[in-house]
Amino acid sequence: MQIRPDQLAAHLQRGLRPLYTVHGDEPLLAQEACDAIRAAARAAGYAERKVFAVGGAHFDWAGVLGAAQSMSLFADRQLIEIRIPGGKPGKEGSEALQRYCEQLGDDVLTIVQLPRLDGQQLKSAWFAALDRSGATLRVEPVERRALPAWIAQRLSAQGQRVADGEAGQQALAFFADRVEGNLLAAHQELQKLALLYPEGELSFDQIEAAVLDVARYDVWRFTEAVLQGQTARALRMLDGLRAEGEAAVLVHWTLAADLQALKRARDALDTGRPLPMALQEARVWGARQRLFERVLPGLPAHTLAHLVEAASICDGLVKGLRHPDWPNEPWDALRQLVLMALQAVMATRTATPRGQAVTRLVLHAG
Repeated sequence: MQIRPDQLAAHLQRGLRPLYTVHGDEPLLAQEACDAIRAAARAAGYAERKVFAVGGAHFDWAGVLGAAQSMSLFADRQLIEIRIPGGKPGKEGSEALQRYCEQLGDDVLTIVQLPRLDGQQLKSAWFAALDRSGATLRVEPVERRALPAWIAQRLSAQGQRVADGEAGQQALAFFADRVEGNLLAAHQELQKLALLYPEGELSFDQIEAAVLDVARYDVWRFTEAVLQGQTARALRMLDGLRAEGEAAVLVHWTLAADLQALKRARDALDTGRPLPMALQEARVWGARQRLFERVLPGLPAHTLAHLVEAASICDGLVKGLRHPDWPNEPWDALRQLVLMALQAVMATRTATPRGQAVTRLVLHAG
């Protein structure tokens, strides 16, 4: 059963399905969808929660199957979350997910979280089993042309609005330009506006003052420093973001999004796409195109693959999971990922032997 994110609230009011699959590459919308399902589950008596993060070839799928069959110690009903950040459960995982769907009961509600899936994954037997067994939500990024309307809708939900006519449209366009490509950043700016100003109409000057009043260490400038190979500046900014109370999840997401975009563009280049088309397919726009154009040609696909894998591990760490080869503290894990990315970027400016040494470091750290 396919439902759109904007249909989810009405769907949950009518009753819960035993399984929800949320997939896509827009973190804010995925997070909000999962939060809504969790809230509805708690209201329906699913008081105990278990989370399984699928990572690596040796993941214990038997533990997932057993958890779904075991009686809860603390509640009559339990919520089970299965997170597959790589999007590929593997052969064993594919079979386990299909068996899992066959044994769903009324006392267990399941949320399966996945990244954006390609055509082959959407046609797989395991995804078909998930889709048949419950409700499936696909969360897509808000396109640039739709972003002003999305911002206006969110403002309306918190009792605020822009002026009518051209002044209001300019305010929305300015807002959209500032946060383009990052709904998490847009969400934070909207929350800031709700705190700074009362309900009612917002002027362009008010929106401009609020959106431009950002922390001295900006997340976007931090990732630019990484892509430019500015080691000292990037590490200083990372420490500054931590000191100013920035969320480690947001810092990780911003860097991971750039690493994933580099990998998508690299894959497109390797299939013969020209660089401008590769960047367009990777959804890299504006000023970031110039950064990518400088660094991308020197980054091989295998290095980017290991950086994306490392970013996936780091994603679990900043959300409270552990990994034997990584620091347990989220900001220390972020620092390790940043150093790996910086060394990979720096290798594009050096001779081949040094570049090979950096690749070995990435392999070891990932």
